[in-house]
Amino acid sequence: MKTAILLIISNIFMTFAWYGHLKYKSSPLWKVIIVSWLIAFLEYCFQVPANRLGHSQYSAAQLKTMQEIITLIVFSVFSVLYLKEEFRWNYAVGYLMIIGAALLIFKK
Repeated sequence: MKTAILLIISNIFMTFAWYGHLKYKSSPLWKVIIVSWLIAFLEYCFQVPANRLGHSQYSAAQLKTMQEIITLIVFSVFSVLYLKEEFRWNYAVGYLMIIGAALLIFKK
């Protein structure tokens, strides 16, 4: 559970680092790069411990898969609430297909 919580926190920071600047298109690119790097540093402060702890229970492929599923969920919430973008039905179907593929990776 610690691994998942750390990955969720990590992904929140990562999503803001990668996509938060889209609301500030008039800001100079060099500024948003610096701010994004600073936010990404915080992301790493949670992501690295998550993988370090998680690797005692999960394979690297399973950790990466868990991270990607969490990323899809965090990004979906972010894009709707922060960027005010519409969540379309085809996104949900595509995400469900990816989650189905993830289940194969966790199958013993």
